Amino acid sequence: MNVRVGISPIAWQNDDLPDITAGFTMEQALKEAREIGYTGVERGQRMPQDTEGLRAYLEAEDIVLCGGWCSGNLLVNDLETEKAAVSQQVEQFIALGAPCIVYAECSNTVQGQMKTPVNARPQLSRDEVMAYGARLTELAEWMADQGMPLAYHHHMGSIIESEADVDALMEGSGDAVGLCFDTGHLLFGGGDVMATLDRWSERVKHVHFKDIRPEIVKDVRANDRSFLDAVIAGAFTVPGDGCIDFQAVANALKGMDYSGWIVVEAEQDPAKAPPYEYSEMGYKHILDVCAAAGLKVVS
Repeated sequence: MNVRVGISPIAWQNDDLPDITAGFTMEQALKEAREIGYTGVERGQRMPQDTEGLRAYLEAEDIVLCGGWCSGNLLVNDLETEKAAVSQQVEQFIALGAPCIVYAECSNTVQGQMKTPVNARPQLSRDEVMAYGARLTELAEWMADQGMPLAYHHHMGSIIESEADVDALMEGSGDAVGLCFDTGHLLFGGGDVMATLDRWSERVKHVHFKDIRPEIVKDVRANDRSFLDAVIAGAFTVPGDGCIDFQAVANALKGMDYSGWIVVEAEQDPAKAPPYEYSEMGYKHILDVCAAAGLKVVS
């Protein structure tokens, strides 16, 4: 099976922490990402919002849209309100040939709150997560009917963070709800990366390769630091620079016949981790592990 390799521009242009990336531009992010070898980029907030403007913007750097974040509010919105809220993004992503929308519940997340410990994230019971999954299925089926898959992103600071959360969401939802499998968020959340990937392989529609520095994660947990504190301290990094065995992940993707995008999403302070240098490091590591696993990387 063939895979494609993309990147989130967050290393150059951090939407949650704009001050730390103020010395970089989105144009630089796309230009340098393409120069390194990435062929796709996830949508960032500082890209053009209109479809034709975004198309021209991406085409200027010979790079395609390989997904993008969608802040969901299905816990507080009824289905029709949520459809209306995301309809423009659905239409845009279909027009631009994106593989999926990366959806996550954000109505009560603490991921963007500098003073709130990530340990204080909102938590639902298993039954509540499964009920949420049933509602999410209706939204995902509506998207799928239009030709746009939904891939749910489990994320630190949100209601779907731990391995148990992912399990409950997948069990409570239908097949239309795909999984954006993020290695770094899963391990930071205390999950077993390989066991979760194996358990939900048939639901994986999109993959984020994100590494972590475990000593920083341990400090964040022990000292009640926020998610944004964790990012600034360097909890996340590119594949091959932390503790995750990406060869094992690539081997598993090969074994499950994954054919889609592998996306580097590794936000950190560019003063400590220059975006070009680290993004190139991650790209080369992905090529190495994919080659060893027998996964063909295509443009």
